[in-house]
Amino acid sequence: MRLKLDENLGGRWSDQIQRAGHDVDTVRDEDLSGASDTSVLDAAVSSDRALITLDLDFSNPVQFPPRRTPGIAVLRVRDRPGRRDLDLVVSQLIQGLSAHDLKGRLWVVEPGRIRQYEEDPDLDE
Repeated sequence: MRLKLDENLGGRWSDQIQRAGHDVDTVRDEDLSGASDTSVLDAAVSSDRALITLDLDFSNPVQFPPRRTPGIAVLRVRDRPGRRDLDLVVSQLIQGLSAHDLKGRLWVVEPGRIRQYEEDPDLDE
């Protein structure tokens, strides 16, 4: 799967996701560090990449409708996460991606589970 990692995820996790067979690009690679959330998501959508982020703002499907995207995965960890916390949710994400399609969906990835939000396709935009 084609993924874009937000600036809040470092190279360690980019490498881990790439080793799992995914095509990974990062916000840093495109010099988008510090860009608005809308600009980051627009860059992901324009390059047909699902956005992977720690930014909880992206878990708002009203502000960022997942149906219009290749997918959004918000990694949810405790405040001040350590390396192990991030390793756990990235591993959970990789497991989810191996079994399910993220396109048009919003995932909230937590240790031990993935919560999925799917918009009602019958809703008017």
